[in-house]
Amino acid sequence: MKNYVLSVLVENKAGVLARVSGLFSARGFNIRSLAVAETDSPSVSRMSLVVNADEKTFEQVKKQLNKLIDVVAVQDFTKKDFFDRELLLIKLRYTSQSRSHIIKIIELLEGKILHVGTKVICIEVVGDKERVATSLQLLKPYGIKEVMRTGVVAIGKE
Repeated sequence: MKNYVLSVLVENKAGVLARVSGLFSARGFNIRSLAVAETDSPSVSRMSLVVNADEKTFEQVKKQLNKLIDVVAVQDFTKKDFFDRELLLIKLRYTSQSRSHIIKIIELLEGKILHVGTKVICIEVVGDKERVATSLQLLKPYGIKEVMRTGVVAIGKE
């Protein structure tokens, strides 16, 4: 099993997400990550999907997606150069002793402090899956209170 990254252009109208996700669920395909937003054209949205599958299953997914009437285009990043990013928002508990350590970690990760309260600090980290995983690993010992992740978005280099 391998993670595959797809970019799917779809018509921006009600029910399209349900039809795409229904395609996956009806066939037992697992979506590891899904991010959807309008493109520069208000009539078109882009779905960034990460699918965990074997090669044969992944090829089935692409064929099935291309058959959906609401799908404009399917782009497979498997053999292409691309950038991928994920937004990670973390709320951490902190103490007067841990605060400076947390700030150093955030600087190391090139993250951003969004809010400092009396007992919690909210942090933003943007990066590829390795940076997000490293961020969680380094900050976990300080007491993560809440985590929000956007899922992967990707764009080809060419």
